[in-house]
Amino acid sequence: MMTLKELYNNKEQYSDQVVEVKGWIRNNRAQKEFGFIDMNDGSCFKNVQIVYEAQNLDNFKDIQKFRNGSSVQAFGKFVLTPDAPQPFEIKATCVNLLGDSLEDYPMQPKRHTREFLREKPHLRVRTNLFNAVFRLRSEAAYAIHEFFHSKGFVYVNTPIITSNDGEGAGQLFNVYTDSENPDTDFFGKKVYLTVTGQLHEEPYAMAFRNCYTFGPTFRAENSNTTKHAAEFWMIEPEMAFAELEDEENIAEEMIKYIIKYVLEKCPDEMKFFDSFVEKGLINRLQAVLNTEKFSRITHKEAITILKNSGVKFENTPEYGEDLATEHEKYLTSYFNGPVFVHDWPKDIKAFYMKLNDDNETVRGSDLLVPESGEIIGGSQREERLDVLLKRMEELGMNEATLDWYVDTRRYGGCKHSGFGLGFERLLMFLTGIDNIRDVVPYPRTPNNCDF
Repeated sequence: MMTLKELYNNKEQYSDQVVEVKGWIRNNRAQKEFGFIDMNDGSCFKNVQIVYEAQNLDNFKDIQKFRNGSSVQAFGKFVLTPDAPQPFEIKATCVNLLGDSLEDYPMQPKRHTREFLREKPHLRVRTNLFNAVFRLRSEAAYAIHEFFHSKGFVYVNTPIITSNDGEGAGQLFNVYTDSENPDTDFFGKKVYLTVTGQLHEEPYAMAFRNCYTFGPTFRAENSNTTKHAAEFWMIEPEMAFAELEDEENIAEEMIKYIIKYVLEKCPDEMKFFDSFVEKGLINRLQAVLNTEKFSRITHKEAITILKNSGVKFENTPEYGEDLATEHEKYLTSYFNGPVFVHDWPKDIKAFYMKLNDDNETVRGSDLLVPESGEIIGGSQREERLDVLLKRMEELGMNEATLDWYVDTRRYGGCKHSGFGLGFERLLMFLTGIDNIRDVVPYPRTPNNCDF
């Protein structure tokens, strides 16, 4: 048995040979004396056309009735068709039904709305759009591991269950078996699903120098925007002896590496996105890839640019406040490409970010990219023990619960930096898809956990 990927990659080798394929019917166009089955076997984005004729098949009338979604086995002659839209087809000598599909199969060959397909997450991957999305998701994940492995980073699996609120946001999912007595439950204390692997990873950076996590994170933010999900994946590298500029450099290099990788490994999927999701997507990504160096500005400079833009924003830009999506998109347009915004007001950033000498800003850095806005948030970490403890005290944090974390400053601490890349936001950037629910296999959002 051959896969379609093998046949596409070795067309000349299989010319005029009898081949066997197995897969699922995307479409069955039955005529009086012949018919055409479009079949996909999951090995690649492309389908194969199986031509079946009454004169060659005893079960011709049965094949005519094979429904979309059914799994089939086909034997036939592999025929090159260089002048046709598809480079080859299979002239069937035998077609067997392996698994029938009922008449109410919802993934018929027509244009479905994405809202409808979100109600069928277990079936939507059989459509062209989601088949392309989740193949690209797989390749992008591999590219991330390959990138960090090539740089000598150690892959660390950080806890999913934790007693710490890493971001200080307070929007965490509680984990307990007895909701009436969480303090005497399984772990003997309140525990949560993690919002970040960073805090647990920093101690490993103090031993391995460079390491990274890539795993699920959770946030109980009751938000129904197109950018938020309750369960999402994060890539979080941590680098000892690294300052903010080093963090920005590795982030830029990583983004370019991933773009290059998916353009090379997923050409059919990327052409599909460019044609049916976002016109000009490939050119947009190529422009980022070919940018000599991403722009870098301070938060104060960003606000000044926005205020002087003459644009009437829905959210008025203010010094000391966060950037809205419309501000992020304007800045990437202003700089005609990605831009790092660093030195943020300390009051809107996490406790662990290194305090600047002005005592008002921290060495935080967000990467904004065209169309998508912010996809990376990073910082140089506060390595000074006294400054970190004072900052925790200012925020009313319980030092005892993070005593183990503070130990990384007590025992051989050093300058170190890292960032978090939201994997789903990266996928939205790579595909042009504008809703996070469409790049997650089984989205978890408010009032949505049915599968």
